[in-house]
Amino acid sequence: MPDKKLKVTLRRSLIGLSPKQEATVKALGLRRIRQSVSHTDSATIRGMIAKVTHVLEVTREA
Repeated sequence: MPDKKLKVTLRRSLIGLSPKQEATVKALGLRRIRQSVSHTDSATIRGMIAKVTHVLEVTREA
């Protein structure tokens, strides 16, 4: 069975975020609004997503 993947999309601007939150979004590989990246579903990635859920949209990939 392959690893589960999460599709993470940046939905709001980084303007107004704290420097730590901005760094977290950039560490996820997101630079522009509506840009999407895939990550394996791990505790580390889930923790990063939890810190900036208000600017992200997360869906599970098949």
